[in-house]
Order: sequence, then structure tokens, then C-alpha cells
Amino acid sequence: MMVRLKFSASKCAQRHSGSCLLFQIWLLLLLASALCNPPAEAQSSIVLVGSGSSVPAPLYSRWTQEYGKRNANIQIRYLPIGTSEGIKEISRGASDFGAGEAQLTEKQRKEGSLTELPVVLIGIVPIYNLPEIHQELRLSGDVLAEIFLGEVKMWNAPQIAKLNPDVTLPNLPIQVINRPAGKGSNYVFTDFLSKVNSKFRSEVGVSPSPKWPVGEPAERSSDMADKVKNASGAIGYVEYQYAVKAGIPQAAVLNPAGRYVKASMETIGAACVAAEEPRWNNFSASLTNVSGADSYPISSFTWIYLRTPESDSVRAAALSDLLEWIYSDGQLSAAQEGYSALPAPMLTAVRKKAKSLQ
Repeated sequence: MMVRLKFSASKCAQRHSGSCLLFQIWLLLLLASALCNPPAEAQSSIVLVGSGSSVPAPLYSRWTQEYGKRNANIQIRYLPIGTSEGIKEISRGASDFGAGEAQLTEKQRKEGSLTELPVVLIGIVPIYNLPEIHQELRLSGDVLAEIFLGEVKMWNAPQIAKLNPDVTLPNLPIQVINRPAGKGSNYVFTDFLSKVNSKFRSEVGVSPSPKWPVGEPAERSSDMADKVKNASGAIGYVEYQYAVKAGIPQAAVLNPAGRYVKASMETIGAACVAAEEPRWNNFSASLTNVSGADSYPISSFTWIYLRTPESDSVRAAALSDLLEWIYSDGQLSAAQEGYSALPAPMLTAVRKKAKSLQ
């Protein structure tokens, strides 16, 4: 049996980063497991290794299982180390693909020979913990910006009360939870807030690594959900399906049409339709704060980052097979996992683009 892992130990050692060390340990454990459990018949197999955002981590975990059943000779493994780290790993040739919610910069595309393709749609939702409030809260981008800038400090502040006239808000301090540097959810959330609030745009801006003026960090999406769920008065932001599975209240957010919209598979999909039709080929478009009465305003693609071209023809063929599966059966798995699948016209366009990269 031959297990092929795409990893550069020497490059990792040069960087001395904690995430890269975890990456190395994980791959060594994977190799050890493979060697200790050989198949009955000797055969050549490929393990495609990906790393990146924790936002789609549950999806890649499901894809690992389902795609592995399809073809025992091609397996995938995914390590959630953050969007920025995932881009670094694929740029260095230390992984086969990256994943995340930050659009690649022109510098990243050029220096790393990278491109991004959307795989599914996601929504970043404001989540909160107000045990005595049973009504759904409404929040605007402006008020969210003021909260995460540290300007609105209490839950019964006039800015929040004005949006929720039928809710008796508590005289309770707001405990802000945010994400540390390098996270895709940061990129989507700050993209939205920068579009709707000029002060936020000038002081924080759009970034996977914003310099938050207030707040306590939560390393992964699951950590964000746990911290908000366990802290009275907390507010944070997390991918939609994490909030649903954890049973955490999420706010309805004001969109450009003047409607307060809660995230759902349908409203996230509506944002994609509003941004992409009729051409369906703007694969790196921002989906935040787009037009449309039903559009959820903090929507985004989650992308797969690829090197082009892939120098190893065998691995290139394996990646091609994986992409074909992602844009067919993988979309059904995504919907079952709580993510919004790509609209049919976009799937056609993305498949065409993926094949052109071979």
C-alpha cells in the first residue's frame, strides 16, 4: 500500500508556527493509522489534504465520510486551522486544497498560482444570550457596528430599543465575543459592517484579521457558539448551521430593501441569486448587503482554493474527481448538513470552470 500525503515538513519547520506544528502532528497520526490498518489487497491510494476555515468544517467532515465510500483509492482529510492559514498552506504547496470565506487578493493569486471556486453558500449570523427575552431581536448593520466598536455597551441602549419597540430589553452589559486573526467569518462580518457603517469601515475595515477594539476571542466557530451560549448578555457571530444546531437565538438583520431578515437556506440562497444572475460567473463576488427583499445581508460563498496548474498529474486527476463529486452529490450532502447549495445555473458554470483548470 502507498499512502501519499501532501505536506512539506521542511517548510513547516522553517516557519515554527503553532498551526503548522498541529498540521504536521495530524498528518503523522494519519500516516500511522494507515500503516497500522492496511487493506487486504495491496493498492495505491491518495489522501488529498485540505486545511482552512472552521466555518465549513462540519461539511468537510461529512464529505470526508461520504466521498471516501465512493472511491477507497481517493480519500480526503480536512484540518480547520483558519482561512488565512489555509491559504498559506496551499500557497506553499503543503496541502492539496484550502478552504475559506476570504476572497483571494491579486497578490495571493499571482504569487501562489491560486484560484478560488465557490463550493456552497453560508450565512454569518449575530447570535446572543438574553435568557429572559423570548421575542426575536432585530439588529441593523449600524447597530452591530456600534456594538463591535464598543460604542453601544448595554442591551437596553436607545439604539437597540428603537429597533425592538415591543421587547423589554434588560439593563445588562453587552459581552462581545469575536474571532481572532485569520478567520473567514471575520472577513464576511467585517465586509458587511464596512458596507453599512463608514466609521467601522475607516477604523476596522474588511479583513480576516481585524483589530477589534473590544471583545473576547473565540478560536473556532464551535468555540464561539459555546461561549455565547454560556455567557448571559453575550453577543457574537457564527455560521448559520452552528447556531441552529446549538439552539442559540439569532437576530434578524436589516437588509437594503428595508426588511429584517433571518438567515435560512432560502434567504441565503436569495442573496446569491440577487448577486449572480443572470451571468452566474462572478465566482469571487461579495454577497453581503446585496439587493432583494428576501436576501439575508450577511451571506457569502465558502470557497475551495486551488493551485493552478497542479504539477502532479495523479493528484490533479484525484482533485478533478473530487471537484466533480462536490458539484454533484456533494451539494445534496451540503443541504442535508444545513448549508445552502449553489443554485443550478451557478453549478453549471462552476463545473465548466473547474474542468478548464485541469
